Amino acid sequence: MGPVAFVLGGGGVLGAAEVGMLDALLEAGCRPDLVVGTSVGAINGAAVAANPTAEAIGLLTELWSDLGRSDVFAGGPAKQLATVVQHGHLHSNASLRQMLRAHLAATFEELPVRFQCVAASIERATARWFDQGPLVDAVLASCAVPALLPPVKIGDEHYIDGGLIDSTPVGRAVALGARTVYVLHVGRIERPLRPGRWPWEAGLVAFEIARRRGFADAMASLPEGVTVHVLPVGDDSGTPLLGLRYRSASGVRRRIEQARRATTEYLERSGTSVPANHPIRSEPGAGEAGAANKAAAVNTAAGAGEAGVIGEAAGIAEAAGAAETSGVSEPARSAGPGGSAGPGRAGGSGGTR
Repeated sequence: MGPVAFVLGGGGVLGAAEVGMLDALLEAGCRPDLVVGTSVGAINGAAVAANPTAEAIGLLTELWSDLGRSDVFAGGPAKQLATVVQHGHLHSNASLRQMLRAHLAATFEELPVRFQCVAASIERATARWFDQGPLVDAVLASCAVPALLPPVKIGDEHYIDGGLIDSTPVGRAVALGARTVYVLHVGRIERPLRPGRWPWEAGLVAFEIARRRGFADAMASLPEGVTVHVLPVGDDSGTPLLGLRYRSASGVRRRIEQARRATTEYLERSGTSVPANHPIRSEPGAGEAGAANKAAAVNTAAGAGEAGVIGEAAGIAEAAGAAETSGVSEPARSAGPGGSAGPGRAGGSGGTR
C-alpha cells in the first residue's frame, strides 16, 4: 500500500463535503501519512493533520455549521462596496485569521501528520509550497481568494489562493512519496460544462477547463504502483459551478452527511480501508525532504480562486467556490462513480486508478 496521502481541494462553502469524506476515512481506519491541501482544503487538511480522529471531525463540523453566524464574511453590500473601493477586496481576513489561530497548531512542526499547503506568489507568479514555520499564515495565504480576501504577505512576497496554481494537488502528494492517494473534492467533477450565457460565466467555464485539464494530466502521468481514489460527494442534484451564497451555512450538515455516507459505501465496496494500526506518520526520506523544500509545483492548473468575485448590482457579483474546483479525467479514461480501474487507467469520482 505504501504511504497514504489525503489530498484536499477547495470550493468555498462546498468544502464542507470534505468533512464527511474525512469522517468516513477515519472511521474505516484510513490514517494519512501525508496531507496536502489547497485553499479551503488547506483549512480542513491542517485540522485533520493536527488530530486525525473523530475529535477533529466534530470541530470541523461545528466550524462549518457556524459559518453563517461567524464574522468571517461579515458586512452588508454597502460595507463590502466601501471595502472594495478602499482596499480592492470584499472582506478583511482578520476574523478568519483569529478563527484559525484559535483552532490550528502554531507551526507545521507541531503537527503529528506531515502537512503541506500551496499558495500563489504574486511577485514570482509561481507556487509556494509551505511545509515549515508558522501554520496560520500559510493556510490563510492558501485560501486568500482574489477580490474576496486580501493577499497575505509572508516575508517579502504576497500570496493568494493556491487554486490558481494547483487546485487538486495529486501530483504533489505522489512526488512526496505517496503510493495510495485519497482525493477529497467538492463535487463538481461530474458537472457537464457548456458555454456561459453571461460574461462572468464564460470566464468561469474557461477557468474550469484549465483546472480539469490539470487534474486529468496529473492522473494520466501517475507512475506505476500508485493508486488514487477519487471519493464521491453523494449529491446527485448537481453541484453549482458558480456559488453566490458563499456566506450561507444552509445545507452544510446535509452536505457533510451525504459525503460521509457515499464515501463509506465506496470504501466498503472497494475494500480500500487500511488496518487501524496503520502508522499515523511516515517520515520522508532524504530525497522526499529535498522535494518538499522546492517551491516549484508538480502540476499547474489555472483557476480563478476558490471563490471568484465577478460583480453584483453595485458592480460587484460574488462568486464563491468557483476557482478551486476539482478536475475530471478524460471521459474515455474515467471510471464511473463507485467504479474502479487498475494501474494505467484514470479514475472519475468514486473510482480508483
